[in-house]
Amino acid sequence: MPITDLDTELAAERTHLESSRAALRRMRNRAQELFSTGDRVAGDAYTAEQLGRHMARRVKELADDPDTPLFFGRLDIDESPYHVGRRHVTDDAGEPMVLDWRAPLSRSFYRASVRDPQGVATRRRFGFVKGELTSFEDEHLDRGEELGTSSRILTSEIERPRVGPMRDIVATIQPEQDELVRADLSESICVQGAPGTGKTAVGLHRAAYLLYLHRERLRKSKVLIVGPNTAFLSYISAVLPTLGEVEVQQSTLDDLVGRAVVKAVDPAEVTAIKHDVRMAEVLHRTLWSRITGPTEPIMVSDGSYRWRIDLQPLHRILDEARREGLPYATGRERVRARVVNLLQLQSEYRTGNSPNDSWLRRMSRIAPVAGFLESCWPAVTPESLVVDLLTDPSAAGDLLTEAEQEAIRWVKPPKSVKSAKFSTADLVLIDEAAGLLERETSFGHVVVDEAQDLSPMQARAIARRSEHGSITLLGDLAQGTAPWATTDWRDILVHLGKPDAAVVPLTVGFRVPEAVVALANRLLPALGVNVPEAVSLRRDGELTVLDVADPADLDQRTVAEVTAALVHEGSVAVIAADTAVERLRGHLDAAEIGHATPDDVDNPARVRVVPATMVKGLEYDHVIVHEPADIVAAEPKGLNRLYVVLTRAVTRLSVLHSKALPEALTLP
Repeated sequence: MPITDLDTELAAERTHLESSRAALRRMRNRAQELFSTGDRVAGDAYTAEQLGRHMARRVKELADDPDTPLFFGRLDIDESPYHVGRRHVTDDAGEPMVLDWRAPLSRSFYRASVRDPQGVATRRRFGFVKGELTSFEDEHLDRGEELGTSSRILTSEIERPRVGPMRDIVATIQPEQDELVRADLSESICVQGAPGTGKTAVGLHRAAYLLYLHRERLRKSKVLIVGPNTAFLSYISAVLPTLGEVEVQQSTLDDLVGRAVVKAVDPAEVTAIKHDVRMAEVLHRTLWSRITGPTEPIMVSDGSYRWRIDLQPLHRILDEARREGLPYATGRERVRARVVNLLQLQSEYRTGNSPNDSWLRRMSRIAPVAGFLESCWPAVTPESLVVDLLTDPSAAGDLLTEAEQEAIRWVKPPKSVKSAKFSTADLVLIDEAAGLLERETSFGHVVVDEAQDLSPMQARAIARRSEHGSITLLGDLAQGTAPWATTDWRDILVHLGKPDAAVVPLTVGFRVPEAVVALANRLLPALGVNVPEAVSLRRDGELTVLDVADPADLDQRTVAEVTAALVHEGSVAVIAADTAVERLRGHLDAAEIGHATPDDVDNPARVRVVPATMVKGLEYDHVIVHEPADIVAAEPKGLNRLYVVLTRAVTRLSVLHSKALPEALTLP
């Protein structure tokens, strides 16, 4: 366009942005007004409460962040312009001013191409600076013009410095990502994503898309996001609210199964046994072995009447309940109900009257019935079952070796269940036991990130919570650092109860620079997994490897590197072996360099000091890796951990070492 036409177009787009923001404010004000007056317009208290909850949620969903673009693109279809943004905005007449990125028409913004224009004549991308529209860029698909990843605005958005929590990627979703995001709710998907390919963003945006498409269904059954640690959840916490989704449950796996307080720490070999899938069968065997046959009839006194249930019908009730495959506690109540039913039939036959509810409740609790249940189908709690097993693991029989049984046996059994000191691994056993007793509530959709580190028992815990829903599994086999980390997605999908889920690879990275990816890829042959090398479209970025001759100087050289990094825009992370973290923080304090922990998202400090074991899933503009040899030596899968650490940088990576680097990383 001529410059004057460009100025006119830019001014028109800015006017549309201002009008759209004003329309959004009016939408929010109307929702706020309905929220304030809901108790007066509703017909009854229940309706008023439901309307109040709905409008409170609506007010939150319509919140506008002036620093976040309300729209980021435009489609010209049949000579009509459609602006695409983070949420749907309408004018006072109900006409759309901004289309939600999840709307069917918006799909073309991500997938239209010269080969398949999908009716799009022009696709426009907008450039913003802190919410202010500064530029635009057009692709005339009807003329064969397509920029793809060479788009200046697209590249600028991808490479924008990272400060604070993770951002959404609605403006930069690529066609292969969009295909995963818009997968049907009934589909379970496993995304094998190399570093920087946006797998976490894909999972979060799929959750947002499904909530948009199946609002009422998922409002009832809910969506769950499971992350590896609290730092990761803090990092991603702003993504869904930015997209207008405020009712998604986020949890670490430990919190998800946290039915008891952790007061003990298991040795590594004991932890590994407790996470082994054989423990599920051990618990099942331990629980169901408690059921025994009756040895005497039930005799019940009922005023002037006496009721009797002989051994044969009692055996039949127990056998039928076991064959029905119900959870243990449900089966126990089924047995109680059937025993009471036999008493009821006798009462009706003798008295000619149907007993009332009070009589039925009394019979269900009467001593002979309660005694029969306690002797034949005793009451159990998840905690008591685990305590009994760890006190005497012999119930495992041939499922565990004698050495394994002795390893998990408590040296000093607790005096009671309440005094038991459970470990983190015990929480998974308790959750498994709870699932044997009663069915867990199933979410409509579950997103699991860093899933390569799930143990079989942890996967079963998630399976119980997605039994009637679908899952989005996100991870990278090369980043598996747990002792039980899977090397084949099919294995973990079986434990998740989704053996037929599609495994989709993402190999093209948009955030980690090529030089950084090339360095990390050197480690792949030593990691024992079959994954393709990551490929980066980023040709910018910097890689520096510093060999510090004197180990005594390494910490100060690290501080100097932090000082140099702060000259540039963006976030800075010092990543070190866990044992070095506090020492490095002390050096930064002495140098008066402000810093924070990775999960302290409210702290504005640009510098984060991150233990290597907590860095998974996070990303920073400039990463400074302190002594890789110590990171590798700290755990059995140390090379995998180093692979994770090296791939956290999205602009610059500095590796400082005084000890020899792993052989694969030795530079020519």
